[in-house]
Parts: sequence; structure tokens; C-alpha cells
Amino acid sequence: MDIKRPPKPWYVKYRMYILGVTALLAIVVYTVYIALQPRRQSIKSESIKVAAVQDAPFMEFVETEGIVHPIMTIQINSKESGYVDRIVAEEGTMLHKGDTILILKNPELLRTINEEHEQWQKSMRNLQEQEIQMEQKSISLNMSALQQRYELANLERTLAQAREEFSMGIKSRAELDIAEEKYKHEHQKLLLQMESLRHDSVTAILRREMLVSEREAAARKLSNSSKRIDGLVVRAPMDGQLGHINLTIGQSVGMNAMIGELKIMNEYKVHTQLSEYYVERISAGLPATIIQKQDTFPLRISRVVPEVKDRKFDTDLLFTGTLPENIRLGKSYRVKIELGQPEPAIIIPRGDFYQKTGGRWIYRIDDDGIARRVEIKIGRQNPEQYEVIDGLEPGQEVIVSGYDRLGDVEEIVIN
Repeated sequence: MDIKRPPKPWYVKYRMYILGVTALLAIVVYTVYIALQPRRQSIKSESIKVAAVQDAPFMEFVETEGIVHPIMTIQINSKESGYVDRIVAEEGTMLHKGDTILILKNPELLRTINEEHEQWQKSMRNLQEQEIQMEQKSISLNMSALQQRYELANLERTLAQAREEFSMGIKSRAELDIAEEKYKHEHQKLLLQMESLRHDSVTAILRREMLVSEREAAARKLSNSSKRIDGLVVRAPMDGQLGHINLTIGQSVGMNAMIGELKIMNEYKVHTQLSEYYVERISAGLPATIIQKQDTFPLRISRVVPEVKDRKFDTDLLFTGTLPENIRLGKSYRVKIELGQPEPAIIIPRGDFYQKTGGRWIYRIDDDGIARRVEIKIGRQNPEQYEVIDGLEPGQEVIVSGYDRLGDVEEIVIN
């Protein structure tokens, strides 16, 4: 007799399907779990640079290369034209004021000056002749006036005698009238001569003043002509070093032609070029420093040229204290220009993370030793530091360099 078996449970019947679905769900869950975990990468500590976040004074400054220049350069020009007869000072020579640099020759100028000297001598003789003529005319007029006074005095005596004889009846009335008419005529003549003499005296004074002016003008002209000879000798206008002279014996030089340059060496300035980014922030008077062999040399900005060329502008600085040892023209120094006063801030050192992340995030090392990516906000910066406005706290540690090896993972395990 057959025994009827009970039916199998459904889960036994479909156990293979259940196992398959369960395995599939496990794989999906594991995949999702792995995907939700932050991406990690292991890296050796020597391949990165770790720095501490600090609460310290932050100062904006810019570093640039400066070249030493003389405080002033004077252009030396020729006062007269001619050809180079002799070169006395070579390029690079240290000169004192008045030292001869070179001597020019100009035969045509010498001939002109000689002619002007002869003309001056002729003018002097002519002026002397005019003065003699004026003196002679004045003497002649004075003698005429003296003679006229003498004759008038005789006529006065004759008239007085005629009046007396008329009163005595010796002379007639007609004879007395003739004597009086003659006296009046001679008296009027004398008055006219005196008036002429007075006018002549005034004219003589004016003429003498004119002669003096003409003599002085002729003397100045002769003096200026003589000075033109001195212009053939080119001299140093100040103490300094002669530079940029390129002439040869016999070379023709025009009037006001550039002979060379004189570099004033009693002081130095440092010339530098800065990025146009700083053109609004750089102004005369800002402090700066040069560091050489652990010594600091202070400077200040003396001149700013706001014109931008090739995305840069020119700036000059002057030393305000001692000078570096062995300073010389053309020597370069690293110049640190301060853009403000130190202010408290949260800072981190500069590193290549900024180029990789644009300053938007950084790897922060947490207490478990794992570096995790955090968002930050960078404020001001200088060639050594960044100011962190948000995202970090003093005392924390961050990875500032080595980002070219890190990729774009969420966490870094440092070995």
C-alpha cells in the first residue's frame, strides 16, 4: 500500500531562485556600500608637504628683482660744433666738476671770433671819435656863449654911457634909441645861444648814455664770442662717472650733439618693474627692504611711473639707511615692498595646492591621521603666505604641496 507524502514547502521548491536573488541583492548592496564610501588613496609622507594652520600677523608685500642705478644721469652735449681734436677722458672715468672730457676744433668759429674782435675795435674807435666830437662841440658852444656875454656886457656899458650923454644933451634921442635896439638884439641873441647850449647839454647827456650802452653791448658781444671758444672744451658739469661715450679723433660733432652721459655716483637707486596688478597699490613713500647675508637694508619708493607697458610699470627706490657691501651699478637684489601694516589673520604657507584647487579646497589632516578634503576660502596673499578666511582653524594641519601626485580623491592615507 502506497504512503502519500506531504507536499514540500514553497521555499524548498523555490530555494534555488531564492538563493540567486539573495546573492544578487548582496552583490548590489555591497556595490552600493562601496560606492558610498569616500574614495581613498595612500601616499608616502615624504612625497607631500604638511604645514600647520597658524594665527599670526599677516602682511601684504610683493617681492621683485631690482637693479642698481645711479641716483641721476646727466646727458652731456656739445656747446659748439667742430671736429674732435683730443679725447681726454675715456668711458668709465671718474670725473670732478670742470674736468675736461674732450676738445673740439672749429677754424671757422675762430675766424668769426677774430672778425668780431676787429669789428669791436673799430666800434670802439668810432665811439671815441664821437665822444671827442661831442666834447669839441660843447667847448665851442661854451666859448660862443662866453663871447656873447662879454659883448653884451660891453653893450650894457655903452648903453649906460649913451643914456648919460643923452641926459647931458650930448647925444640925440635917435642915437639913444639905436643903442637900446642894439642892446636888445644882442641880449636876445645871447638868450638863444644859452637855450641852444642847454639843449645841447641834454642831447650830449643822452648821447653819452647811448654811447655807454653801445660800448657795453659791444663788450658783451665780444665776451660772448670769447666764451664760444671755451665751448670747444667739453667739461664735466658735476662730479660723476663718465659713461656712454663713443667718439673718435677727427669725428665731426654738431652743436648740441650728445657727447656722453655722466652718472652721479654719490647716491644709488634701485629700479624695478612690477606687475600691473599692483599699479593701484604702489605709491611713493611705501617702505621696502633688501635682505643680503641676513642683513636688512631699508628703502622707500621714490618714484612710480603709472604708465603700463607689457603688463608692467616702472618703480624707483632709494636707500634710507646703510648700503649693502660691494654695491655697484647693474647689480641685482631681491626687493621686498610692503603694501600695508601687519594684521592678525589665520594663515598657511604657500604651496602648489592653490594651482591645483584654485584655493577652493585643501586636504586637512584629522585626528585619525587621515587627510580629508575640506572647502576653504582664501583671502589676501603674499609671496610666502595665504590668508584663510573660512574652512580652517589655528592648530590644524593641512597638505600644502604634492598635489600633482594626489589626483582627485576624497581622503588621503599617509604612510
